[in-house]
Parts: sequence; structure tokens; C-alpha cells
Amino acid sequence: MEFAEKLSALAAKVRQQRGVIQTEEATKNAFVMPFISTILGYDVFNPMEVVPEFIADVGLKKGEKIDYAIVKDGEVQILIECKKSTEPVKIEHASQLFRYFAVTNARIAILTNGEVYQFFTDLDAPNRMDAKPFLVLDLNDIDQSLIPELQKLSKDVFDLDSIISAAGELKYIGELKRTLAAQFKEPEDEWVKFLTTRVYTGPYTQKVREQFTTLVSKATKQFLNDQVNERLKKALGNPGFPQTEEATIPTAVTSTPVAEADLAEVDALETTLEEIEGYQIVRAIVCSEVKPVRVAQRDAKSYFAVLLDDNNRKPIARLHFNRTQKYIGIFDDNKEETRVPISSLEEIYEHTEALRATVKSYL
Repeated sequence: MEFAEKLSALAAKVRQQRGVIQTEEATKNAFVMPFISTILGYDVFNPMEVVPEFIADVGLKKGEKIDYAIVKDGEVQILIECKKSTEPVKIEHASQLFRYFAVTNARIAILTNGEVYQFFTDLDAPNRMDAKPFLVLDLNDIDQSLIPELQKLSKDVFDLDSIISAAGELKYIGELKRTLAAQFKEPEDEWVKFLTTRVYTGPYTQKVREQFTTLVSKATKQFLNDQVNERLKKALGNPGFPQTEEATIPTAVTSTPVAEADLAEVDALETTLEEIEGYQIVRAIVCSEVKPVRVAQRDAKSYFAVLLDDNNRKPIARLHFNRTQKYIGIFDDNKEETRVPISSLEEIYEHTEALRATVKSYL
């Protein structure tokens, strides 16, 4: 399994189990130890590689422990401090990391709750851990651009010099991306004014501010949607995207046969970000059975289809998201669809076995 696939598999596990993880020890056992072993590649049961409850006396403080120290080439290289998954990761939780960072040879410190991993180094001052992370990995929303940098910390290709040299750029790019994401989600007054004054020549009054706050929010969402569609168009090599096939689905039944004939092409469809996210989740689930490139998508008026080999006779799932109550369509061996109501995208992971079984039936 490739590095990115392992990361997706761990992310799926976190989503499935987070509801029953209530303590710090449970977080370590269920999430953090698999991250150290599966993602970073270190043997958590070998004290020459991973030291739990690592002790290094700091000044007058004796016997303090940090959750894990990762050893490479006989030296402590990475320190890890854990909090329970039900708590957000905050820099206030990193007091022990700050102290230990100064008295060990470690250049990398990780603060995590098992779902979000914040990576720190000493860019601002030598042997002093920075107050802000240079890399943030959120297993609930993995930034694909960070995967090559994260892989440099794995045992097989450990490249500390390379990641330290790239840390400065990663730190500021990450902060800029998070700032932009926050503005896109809920634009602040300064952001609204910045954009408004570039398209509106009149005085920036309270009424104008209120009007453009809504317009900026709509424009940014549409811009993101356009960018997603453009990237998918290029990935699929289909200049006419979005083009799709449509089947008639009676609304009064929960099980319908897949049409054997080619379905009608539908134009002027708008693929939503939620549908794209659902598609990515389904693809991540079934990539254990087939290469991700074989999992395709097609939008339609009444559903969003996930297909194997871009073949409408090989449906993996259908996402019925164009309504108040959302459904995921699951297929059996006879290619009959059963719609299951879901309240959030995370519930797609509850159907992992069924989705994988459908793919296996086509192989």
C-alpha cells in the first residue's frame, strides 16, 4: 500500500472510531500508535525506535514525561505529545514539548489529539521550539500537497535536513492557506472592503458593506466550485465536463435496477463541493481494491454517480444530495440500488464493506 493510501486508511479508521474514543490513553492506542507505526514506519514495540513515557530532566523539574520519543540512528529525532481526541489541539498543551525540545537533540516536535497533528521545529531561534507549527496534518481533511513533506519523516526515507530547509516555506504557506480558508468561509470586514473597493467605485457605506458581504461570500464559493470542476475536467480528460448520464429513479421505492442501456446526456449541471467530497470518500474507501485512477464520477440531475472504469454498468455508489434528506445508494450483486439515508458525509464510512464488496464483484 502506498504512503497516501495508508494515510487515507488511517483517516477512515479515525472517522469510524472517534465516537468511542474518550480518553487520552485510548487516543494513543487507537490513533497515535498506528500513526507512528503505519505512517511513519517505526516499531512502537521496539524501545530502540520508540520510547513511550520518555523522561529527560529539565532544570528543577525532575521526572517529567513526554508521551513518545522517536529514535533514529541512536538519537532522539522526534518528540510527540498527545491529548485526547475530544479536545482541540492548542499551543497551550505544548508546555512539555517546549521544555524537552531545548534539552534533547530532537528537531521535530509533534502535538496531536490523534486527528490533527501539528509539527514544530526551531525556525525562529536555534534549539527553541517555535510557537507556530510549520505543518498541520488534519486527518479529517488531508492536504494532499503536504504528503511528500510528511513522508520525509518516515523511517525508510528519513530526511531531516530536507524537511527543515522546507519548513519555513511550509509554515507561511500553511498559515496563508488557513487564513484564506477562513475568509472564504466567513469573510471579515477588512477582506470584504479589500475586494469591494476593487469592483465598486462608490463610497464604502454601511449599506454597501452589508450588500457586498453576501456577494463576496457567494463569489468565493462559486470560485472554489469552478476551480474544483476545472481540475476534475482536466483529470478526466473530458473538455465537456460536466457531462453525465441520467437514469429515472422512482421516488416511491428504495430499490431500483440499473439501466442496461446508455443513459441520456444532461447538460448545464452544477456539481457541488459536497458531492465532490462524497466522491473522494468513496474513492478512498475502495482504493483498497482498485487503483484510485479507476474510480470515476458522473453527475446527473437526480444523483451523483461513482463508477468503476467510468462505466455506467459498473456503479459503485450514488450520492443523492440534491434534497433535504441525503441518501447514499448502495448496490448489491444484481446491481440493484438501495438508498440509505445519511445525515453527514462521515456516515459514508459506515458502508465501507458494502462499497468494497461491490467493487470486488466487478473484478
